[in-house]
Amino acid sequence: MSGHNQFALLRQRRFLPFFVVQALGAFNDNVYRQAIIGLLFYLGVSEEQRSLYTTLAPAIFILPYFLFSALAGQIADKLEKSRLIVITTTMEIVIMSMAAVGFITESLPFLLVALFCTGMQSTLFGPVKYSVLPSVLKPEELTGGNGLVEMGTSISILSGMIIGGSVFLLAGSHGPIVAATAVIALAICGNIAARLIPKVDAGDPNLKINWNPLPESRVVLRMARQQKAVRNAILGVSWFWFVGTVLTSQLPNYALANLGGEPKLYLFALALFSVGTGVGSLLCEKLSARTVEIGLVPLGAFGMTAFLLDLYFARSGEATVHGLTIGTFLQQPGSIRIVIDLIGIGLFTGIFVVPLFALIQSRTPKAQMSRVFAALNIQNSGFIVGAALLSLAAHKLLHWTIPQQFLALAIANALVAIYIFTIVPEFLMRFLSWLMVRTLYRLRPHSIEANVPDEGAALLVCNHVSYMDALILSATIPRPVRFVMYYKIFNIPVMRWIFRTAKAIPIAGAREDPALMQRAFDDIDAALAEGELVCIFPEGALTKDGAMAPFKSGVEKILERRPVPVVPMALRGMWSSMWSRRDSRLGRMRVPRRFRATVEVVAAAAVDGHSTSAPVLEAQVRALRGDHA
Repeated sequence: MSGHNQFALLRQRRFLPFFVVQALGAFNDNVYRQAIIGLLFYLGVSEEQRSLYTTLAPAIFILPYFLFSALAGQIADKLEKSRLIVITTTMEIVIMSMAAVGFITESLPFLLVALFCTGMQSTLFGPVKYSVLPSVLKPEELTGGNGLVEMGTSISILSGMIIGGSVFLLAGSHGPIVAATAVIALAICGNIAARLIPKVDAGDPNLKINWNPLPESRVVLRMARQQKAVRNAILGVSWFWFVGTVLTSQLPNYALANLGGEPKLYLFALALFSVGTGVGSLLCEKLSARTVEIGLVPLGAFGMTAFLLDLYFARSGEATVHGLTIGTFLQQPGSIRIVIDLIGIGLFTGIFVVPLFALIQSRTPKAQMSRVFAALNIQNSGFIVGAALLSLAAHKLLHWTIPQQFLALAIANALVAIYIFTIVPEFLMRFLSWLMVRTLYRLRPHSIEANVPDEGAALLVCNHVSYMDALILSATIPRPVRFVMYYKIFNIPVMRWIFRTAKAIPIAGAREDPALMQRAFDDIDAALAEGELVCIFPEGALTKDGAMAPFKSGVEKILERRPVPVVPMALRGMWSSMWSRRDSRLGRMRVPRRFRATVEVVAAAAVDGHSTSAPVLEAQVRALRGDHA
C-alpha cells in the first residue's frame, strides 16, 4: 500500500478524462465570469452598473442550484454517467456559443442569460461529478481521488479568474473576440475529454423521475439525512463553502485596505489560499494511509481556526502604507506571517473537506448517490447565500472590519466543529485513534487492498498481541470494521469510549458471562447479515510470551451460522512495541522501548467460510506472521 501514489490515477483512463472534464469546467466557468467583468471595464460602464453586476451575477449563477438540483440528482442516478457527462459538456458548448454572441455584440443582458444557463449546466453536472468517483475508484483510492479533484478545482478556479480577468487587459480591442473564442474552445475540449470517459453504470436505472422540483427537493434532503454520519458530513461540506465564501469575498477589500496592496495583491492572496487548499487536499491520502480517515476532519477544523485567529492578530487594523506591489508587500514587517496564515487556512481547509466527500461516497448506497449529492448542492447554495448576507450585514449593520469578520469566522468555525463532533462522536473518536496510531507507530500494510473485499460481508481473523491491535487494523483497512474484543479490554478507561463509538462488540468467556457471550455472537451475525466487516482475535486473549496460542472454536460457531468469506491477517512487530504484555502494567505507562515502532499488517486471500476451520485459519495466520512476533 505504501508504494501506491495517488498521481498514478492521472495515468489511468478510468480517472484522467473525468479529472480533465471537471477541471476544464471549473476553469471555463471562471474565465467566463471574470471576462464579463473585464468587458464592463472595457466598455467604460459606470461604477453603479459594475456594482449591479457584481450583485446580480452570483445570484443568477446560483439560482439554478435551488431550482434544479433535485431534478439533476434524479437524472444522474437514472442515466449511465459517462453519457450524462457528454450531454452536459455538449450543453456547455451551446451555452458558451450563446455567451460568445453576448461578447461579440457587447450585450450584458445576453451574457447574464448565458450565465444563468451556465449555472443550470453546472447544477446538472454537480451530482454526477462526485457520484462517479465511488463507481470507478476502489475504497482505498477514494481519499486520493477526491484530493486530486479538489486540488484540480482549486487551481482551475484560481487560474480561470486570472486568465479571464486578463483577457481584455491583454487583448484590448480584440478582447470580445478573444473571450468568445476562449470559452467555446474550452467547452469543446471538455466535450472531447468527456467522450473518453469509460462507461459508468447508472445508480438506479429504473428510477421514476419526479419533475416537480419542490417536493423532490424535500425528498432528497430527507434522503441525505438518513445516516447521521453522512448528514453531518454534508453539514461539514456546506460549512466549508460558508467559510470559503466569507474569506474569498472579503479578500479583495482586505488586500486593499488592510494589506495596502494594488489589485494584483488580491490575486496573490487568493493564490496563497487556493494553493494551500490544493496542497491540503493532496496531503489527505498520505495522512490517511489510503483509508477513508474521518479523523482528519477535526484536525482540519482546528487548523482552520488556529490560522484564522492568527490572521486576525497578524493585521487587525488598516494598512499604514498603500499602493504596494507583491514584491514591496513581502518586504513589509509581518507580511510573511500573513502569507503563512493564508496558506495554512487553505491547507487545513483541504484536510477538512476531502475526507468528508470520501465519507459521503463510502457510506451512501450507490442507487442514491447522485440524489444525496444533489441535496448537498441545495444545502451548499443556502450556506453560500447565507455567508454573503451575513458578511454584508456584519459590514453594513454591525460596522465590523474585515479582520473582525475573520475573528468571528474563527470562533464560529470552532463552535460548528465542536457541535458536529459532539453529535457524531465518530469524528472525534477517529481523530484520537488516528493521532495515537500515527504518533506511536510506523505502519507497513501488505496486500490489504488486494485481499480485503471492497464491499459485502467478510470475517477477518488476526493474531492478538497488544491493546492497540484494533486501532492498528482499523488504520490500515479502508472500510469500517466491527471488532470483537475481550470485554476487559473493551472497558479500559479512555479506550472504552473509542471502542464503543467504533461499535466494537465486547465478548466474554462462557464461564465468565454466558449472556454476554451469546449477545456477542448475535451481534456478530447481525453485522455480517448487514454486509459489514467483522474482525475477531480467535486466540481469545493477548499473547503473554509473543507466541501465538491455538485458535478457539468461536470462529467456527460464527461460520456455522453465517459462512461468509474469511480473510486471514497477521500483525508483525507488535510484541516489542507499546502496550503488549512484554511490559508490566507499570512498564506500559512509561515511554516504550520502541517509540514509533515499525508494525506490519499482512493479509492473505479470502477463504471459503463453508470449508475452513479454526486449525486451518490458525496455520494460515501463523504462516503470515512468520518469526515476526
